[in-house]
Amino acid sequence: MTKAVEAVGAAATAPTAGELAARTVGLRKSYGRTVAVAGVDLAVPRGGVVGVLGPNGSGKTTTIRMLLGLTAPTSGTVELLGHRLPEHSGRVLPQVGALVEGPGFHPFLSGRENLLRCAAMEPALRGPEIRGVVEQALDRVGLGAAAGRRYRGYSLGMKQRLGLAAALLVPRELVVLDEPTNGLDPAGTREIRRIIAELHAAGTTVLVSSHLLAEIEATCTHVAVLHRGSLVAQGELAAMLDAGAPHLVVSTSDASGAVTTLSGKGVQAREEAGAVRVDLSDVDSAEVVAILVHGGIPVHEARLARTGLEDLFARLTEEEL
Repeated sequence: MTKAVEAVGAAATAPTAGELAARTVGLRKSYGRTVAVAGVDLAVPRGGVVGVLGPNGSGKTTTIRMLLGLTAPTSGTVELLGHRLPEHSGRVLPQVGALVEGPGFHPFLSGRENLLRCAAMEPALRGPEIRGVVEQALDRVGLGAAAGRRYRGYSLGMKQRLGLAAALLVPRELVVLDEPTNGLDPAGTREIRRIIAELHAAGTTVLVSSHLLAEIEATCTHVAVLHRGSLVAQGELAAMLDAGAPHLVVSTSDASGAVTTLSGKGVQAREEAGAVRVDLSDVDSAEVVAILVHGGIPVHEARLARTGLEDLFARLTEEEL
C-alpha cells in the first residue's frame, strides 16, 4: 500500500464511541475457510450519511446483514442505537428502516396491498392511520400512479422504490440502504438523492452502500471503505479527500506527449477531459512543470486539484504488490 493510502487511513480514523448510531467491534464472518468479513470496526456517527464503498466481494452486504441481525457473525459485536444485538433486537429494530439485497414482496398482490401488509406489522402504526401512511409513502417514492398494479409486473426500479417506501413507513432513527439506486433511471436516482437529503435534514442517520462513486460523493458526509473483507479507511468524506495525495491539472495542447514525457520520468499522469492530471504523491508541482517544459511540452496552465473520490477509492483498494 502506498504512503498516500496510509496517510488517508491515518487521517480518517473512526470516531469515538460517544454518539454512534451503529458500531461493530472485531466483526468477522467466515464460511468454512472463506473469510467474507475480517475484523471490521465500523463506526457510524449519529445524524451522518455514511457511504459504504468497496469492490465486488469486499464484504459490504455481509457487513450490513450482520449489522441488522440478518446474519449471525462468526465473532465480534454489533451495537445499534446504543444497544447490543441480538440481545436487544426487539427494542432497536423497529427504529431502523432497511432495504437490503432487493425487496421481497408477494408477486400477486399490488404494490399498495404489499405495503399495507408491511404497515400492519409496524408497532408504531394503528389501524385507522395505516392507509393514509401507506398512500403518503407511495407518493413519496413516486409509485402513487402504479400502486394498484401487481408486484410481479413491476420493473426492477419500481421494486426498489416499493422497498424504499416500506423502509420509510414511519420515522426512523437509522435507515440502511444497500444499493438503493439499483435499476433506477437518472430521474429515479435523483429522487433517491432527494430522499436521502430529506432524511439527513431531519436528523436521521443514513447508511448507504453503493458502487456509484459520484452518488456517494454528492450525498454522503462520511465514508467507510472495505477491501477484501477489511475496513481500510473511514471518516468524514471532506477530511479524507483533503488527506489524499494532491493532483496537478495541466492544460496543454499536447496531452498525450505530456503523459509520455512524465511517465518517462516515473511520474504518474493521465489524460482527463482534454488536460493532464498528475499525481503529486512523489513529486512537487514545480518539478512537474520543469519536466514538461524541458521536454518541449507547452504548458498553458497548471493548477492544484483536490483528490476526487474515484482517485481516493482506487488508492485505498489497489492490489498490494
